[in-house]
Amino acid sequence: MKVNEIRALSTEELESNLADLKKELFNLRFQNATNQLENPMRIVEVKKTIAKVKTVMAERKLAE
Repeated sequence: MKVNEIRALSTEELESNLADLKKELFNLRFQNATNQLENPMRIVEVKKTIAKVKTVMAERKLAE
């Protein structure tokens, strides 16, 4: 997900998106621990997306 796409979302959508990403990261880590993960780079992608979402949320909070 690109930063421009993230910035276009509302605050409520960002919060729900963040919760979904955290659940996905948990599941990916669990799959990795049990050697069932097919694409280990997906963990890195999800972490980066979480960081992008948190950054946009922090920017909005500071702007208020």
